[in-house]
Amino acid sequence: MRTSPRILLASLAAGAVMLTSCASYTGQTSDPNDPNRTRTGALVGAGIGAVAGLLSGSDATERRQRALVGAGVGGLAGGAVGAYQDRQEAELRRQTAGTGIVVDREGDVIKLNLPDGVTFDFNKTELKPQFYPALNNVAATLADYNQTIVEVAGHTDNVGGDAVNQRISEQRASSVANYLIGQGLMRERFEVVGFGKSMPIADNATEQGRALNRRVEIRVVPLQG
Repeated sequence: MRTSPRILLASLAAGAVMLTSCASYTGQTSDPNDPNRTRTGALVGAGIGAVAGLLSGSDATERRQRALVGAGVGGLAGGAVGAYQDRQEAELRRQTAGTGIVVDREGDVIKLNLPDGVTFDFNKTELKPQFYPALNNVAATLADYNQTIVEVAGHTDNVGGDAVNQRISEQRASSVANYLIGQGLMRERFEVVGFGKSMPIADNATEQGRALNRRVEIRVVPLQG
C-alpha cells in the first residue's frame, strides 16, 4: 500500500475498521513470537503538537475514552490515577530491567524509550527477534493495567530526506504497536504516529546524538473517568 503524504487520524471507535500504514502486515505465521503473526494494521494518530501529548486535545481524548468504554474498560477516578500509574511504572521498570528500554515518568504519564540499536537493525523497520521477549514483558504489564491509552511514536535522526525518515518513523512505530497488539492488547487503546526527524532529543551533529534520536517512544496515558 502506498503511504499517504499525510499522517492520517484514526477515529477510535470500538470495533472500528483499522487504518493501515505503509508498514501494515496481513500475513500470519505459526511462530507465536513473530510480530507478523496477527497483524492487520496499526492505528495511525495525528502528528500535531509536542511529544508531551501526541493527541492531547479534548476531542481525541474523548474519542479514545468512548472507544474503550464501549469495549468495557472504565476510566480511573481522579484520586486513583497516581497510585495506579505508580504501580504500573514499578512493574514496567522491573519487567524491562536490562533490556535497553528506558522507563521515565512525566506526571501521570509513563514513557518508555526504545532505542534504535536494541530494537531495529540500522535503516530497517522489522523488529529484531531478540527484542521480542522484552516487548512480551511490556505487553503483559500493559494487559494487567488496561485502564490506559498507549501512544506509540517513531523518530529518526536527520540523515536522509524528509520523506524517507517519515516513512521509517511510521513503519517502526507500527512494527512496535502491531507486535503489542499481536500479544492480545486491545486495538482501541493505541494511537500510532511517525514524527520523522522533526523531534530530536540530542545533537544530530554527533553519532551518539543521532543514535539517541533514532527511537520509538511509548507513552502510557491513564484513562480518566
